[in-house]
Amino acid sequence: MGRMSTVRTLEDRAAVRDEVVAALRRSELVVMPTDTVYGVIADAFNPKATTALRDAKGLAPTAPLTVLIRSPRQVSGLVSDIPEAADRLMAAYWPGALTLVLPAADGLSWDIGTRAEVALRMPTDDLLLEVISDVGPLVCSTAARPADELPHAVGDAQEALGDSVALYVDGGVRDGRWSTIVDLTREHAMVLREGAVPGGDVELVAAG
Repeated sequence: MGRMSTVRTLEDRAAVRDEVVAALRRSELVVMPTDTVYGVIADAFNPKATTALRDAKGLAPTAPLTVLIRSPRQVSGLVSDIPEAADRLMAAYWPGALTLVLPAADGLSWDIGTRAEVALRMPTDDLLLEVISDVGPLVCSTAARPADELPHAVGDAQEALGDSVALYVDGGVRDGRWSTIVDLTREHAMVLREGAVPGGDVELVAAG
């Protein structure tokens, strides 16, 4: 990136929000605390930024990236079909640590690793939701490289990603786990990754 990264605490929350939004609009990467662990984020509709995120983490060009949204109302513009199971799961677990894989809408100008599907989540963190409101949907991935432990503190993320990230937001220690990922592109909901929401509960809710 050619310059040193910046670290900010949440003492002046409004200023941090403005700085995060400005960095994202410059196609830069930002690390923020989420409702689970620390995540590295970028503008979902900026291919330069999503490529930079993959490069920073050492991910393949086809590695799927989760898209964070601020409201279930945004889902209809990003997917081609919303099954009843998705409606049930959003009502039960959003905002929260549940990621839904749904068929992607055609013609979206983004690079999230796959054209056919999109993984969506609505987080509970207020600052993150405010940033999404300003910038639009964000791609988000854990602020670590694939072999690293989950980043519960900003120092973990700095050690992993260094100056590939323009701005680090220090929100203290986060004690969360992975989000649970459920695939809704098939006839029956399938839990792809067990996380903070128990997979058995997800399957029961999805089935109605």
